[in-house]
Amino acid sequence: MESEEKIPFTGHMEELRKRLIVCFIAVGVGFLAAYGFKEQLFEILIRPLVLVMDEGDKLIFTGLPEAFFTYLKVSFLTGLMLASPVILYEFWMFVAPGLYDKERRLLVPILFLSSFFFIGGALFGYFFVFPYGFQFFLGFASEHIRPLPSMREYLGFSSKLLLAFGLVFELPLVITFLAKLGIVDVPFLKKNRKYAVLLFFVVAAIITPPDVVTQIMMAVPMMILYEISILGARMFGRKKEETPENEAA
Repeated sequence: MESEEKIPFTGHMEELRKRLIVCFIAVGVGFLAAYGFKEQLFEILIRPLVLVMDEGDKLIFTGLPEAFFTYLKVSFLTGLMLASPVILYEFWMFVAPGLYDKERRLLVPILFLSSFFFIGGALFGYFFVFPYGFQFFLGFASEHIRPLPSMREYLGFSSKLLLAFGLVFELPLVITFLAKLGIVDVPFLKKNRKYAVLLFFVVAAIITPPDVVTQIMMAVPMMILYEISILGARMFGRKKEETPENEAA
């Protein structure tokens, strides 16, 4: 690491404040852009549910302001996704001064890959998990029981799952980065594989709907991602002969 003058704590707080302001502005711009397409965005979001609903069934809203606030939330979440590259960039730029020169050069690919994995995870949940999960819940309908999902409930449920799958798919990137820093290594990951698998099923049981199929559809990708993480740690992890001083040279 190059010798740099130490920045006082207040300087770090000032930098953090400026970067947070940039993030808030980016989210605000994304929100305004998304609000102009709020109905179309919500139609896209509910499509997996509509495809498994009976003909004629529709979503409802049970309170007068529910539809309005639901559209606001959809616009905000979309704005947050649109602003995610800016948010990730500001985050990594904030932590960059504490990294070695070689580690700083990883910031650009990390920014790209983190966005790629998050979007990939959300799309996996949307296209593969949602149809099975919604079909399971609608299967409880009968001659005397009719499902009437509301806009607010659906938005809360679906956004939670999309966020969960997006974060879960960041696993290879996080573990590979930790291996690059020398915090974990391949032997450690292999040794604790069985505990990781157990943890994956526990997390899937907590996050996903209470049916075995959906839980497995989250746990199995996490197991695959863990194996990809081991491969990434082997390829890009810090070698034994590498030291922080050597990397900074």
